[in-house]
Amino acid sequence: MTALGATGVDIGPLGFGTAALGNLYTEVAEDQAHEAVTAAWDAGIRYFDTAPHYGLGLAERRLGAALRTRPRSEYTLSTKVGRRLEPADRTADRTGDGTGDDLAAGFAVPATHRRVWDFTADGIRRTLEASLDRLGLDRVDIAYLHDPDDHAEAAFREGYPALERLRAEGLVGAIGAGMNQSAMLTRFVHDTDVDVVLCAGRHTLLDHSAPADLLPAALARGVAVVVGGAFNSGLLADPRPGAPYDYTQAPPALLERALRLRETARAHGITLRAAALSHCAAHPAVASVLIGARSAAEVRDCAEQYAVPVPASFWRELRERGLLPREEPV
Repeated sequence: MTALGATGVDIGPLGFGTAALGNLYTEVAEDQAHEAVTAAWDAGIRYFDTAPHYGLGLAERRLGAALRTRPRSEYTLSTKVGRRLEPADRTADRTGDGTGDDLAAGFAVPATHRRVWDFTADGIRRTLEASLDRLGLDRVDIAYLHDPDDHAEAAFREGYPALERLRAEGLVGAIGAGMNQSAMLTRFVHDTDVDVVLCAGRHTLLDHSAPADLLPAALARGVAVVVGGAFNSGLLADPRPGAPYDYTQAPPALLERALRLRETARAHGITLRAAALSHCAAHPAVASVLIGARSAAEVRDCAEQYAVPVPASFWRELRERGLLPREEPV
């Protein structure tokens, strides 16, 4: 476990991200979602991450229900603020019968609500209170500002101070920001008193952005880093034509690189999944690696792959083949 400064919040080395439980891309049955969380618990995972964005609140509701019988002191939970959910305007539903869906945002759920960007102090508090209601909790351990890429001024001027106040009140234990880029997260590390940042997809075997700026800055400032998107949406789990990379189809050059990585992994007796997870966890700034799974079988596979020792000879060959920067820790 890694302690997040003096907050009293600890996170384990392997966490469970719940976007898939919000019906990311395709539907996940209620019992399947519950079984996935149970499998994570049985595998020793005690850090769970969610967000209102994931299935318009569905992931939060499912996660809260699955954890309801678990001792609250035995797990750490994070959610996100900055995207407030408002009831959808049914008169704007093109179908005219309220059966529109949220697939444009990536989730196979009815479009019962709409997302409103809101980094105001009032918006942050209202969003968090709604999350607590869906989760069935009276507090969360970590609150992240969610994807403030196009809202930097509001996030730094209003959103971050609002999180500081919530932390001081004890409504949240630790605060931070979660994004799919490393540059603005590096600014959060330098310019604020965040406890932790969540960086998705930028510290992987295919993307080395975070090791160039965020990870050294976080290590120097004592800020914990949670890494998400270890498989870059799937390409590093199963490289094949048509495989997804960062929520879209992988371009040919990246597919070719992923296939070379898999070939090298197989030559050293491991899977590419094991190598991808091990690489994410290796940097000393990284406190936890989030796995995203939609079934108990996927959870168990990730937990098993995470525990696989990766031979030093594999990393040497990657460097020799130009597939891994020489300066990155392994």
